[in-house]
Amino acid sequence: MSIVYGIQGQILEVTVVACNKLKDTEWISRQDPYVCLEYGSSKYRTRTCTDGGKNPTFQEKFVFTLIEGLREINVVVWNSNTVNSDDFIGSGKVQLQKVLGQGYDDTAWPLQTKRGRHAGEVRLIMHYANANKPATSHAQSGSPYVTPTPGSYPYSAAPPHVASHPPPSAYPAPSPYSTVPPPSAAYHSPSPYPTAPPPSAAYHPASPYPPQSAAYPSPYSSPSAYPPPPYPPQGYSYPPGPYPGAYPPR
Repeated sequence: MSIVYGIQGQILEVTVVACNKLKDTEWISRQDPYVCLEYGSSKYRTRTCTDGGKNPTFQEKFVFTLIEGLREINVVVWNSNTVNSDDFIGSGKVQLQKVLGQGYDDTAWPLQTKRGRHAGEVRLIMHYANANKPATSHAQSGSPYVTPTPGSYPYSAAPPHVASHPPPSAYPAPSPYSTVPPPSAAYHSPSPYPTAPPPSAAYHPASPYPPQSAAYPSPYSSPSAYPPPPYPPQGYSYPPGPYPGAYPPR
C-alpha cells in the first residue's frame, strides 16, 4: 500500500494522449474533438483535432499545482463547431491516488454522456516526481535523527540546559575563610543570657525563713547550753500551807 504525503504546492504533469471510441455527434462530416481539464481554479484546453472523428490524438502536456485535499481532475470532451455552439461529447473524473502514491499513471478513463451512457475514453499519462517523499515546505516534521557518537549529541545543537552548566574549571574557588573553629569556640560561645547558678544554688535556693536554729531552740541541744534549773537543795520540803493568795477555807 502506497503512502501519500502532503501534496500542497507540489507539481503534477498531465499529458493528454488521445481519445478512443468517442460518441459521434456529427451526422454528415467528421467531428473535431478537443479536451478540457479542470483542477481547482486551473483550467486547460487542448488544441482542436480537426477531423479527429472518434479517435483523435493530441499529445499535449499540462502542469498543475496540487492542492491538499483535492485529488481528482475533471475532464470534458467537446466537438468544435464553426457555426453553432460546441457539442458536448462526454465527461469523467480522473483519480490521482495511484499517481500520487506511485509517481506514474497511464490509464484510459471512461467518459459518460449527460444521461450517464458510455461516451468513449480519454487516455492520460501523469507524472508526480515527489511520490513517497515527505513534503518539506508544508508538512511539519521534526529534526532528522542522527546516530549519536561518543562525545556528540544526536541533535544539530546541544540542548540548552547542557550548555548552561559551567565547565568544572568555572566553579568558584575555595572559601577564603579558615577551617572549622575549635569545639570550645564553636559550642561555648558567649551567651547574651546570664549563666546558670551552680548546682548547689540551683537545687537548694535560699529560703525566705530564718534557719531553724535561730527561730526555735532545738529541744535536742546539749544541757550545757542552758543554766541549771533552780531546784531546792536536797532534803528541802515545801512548808505547809496556807499559801499566799490561796482561797480562805469555808
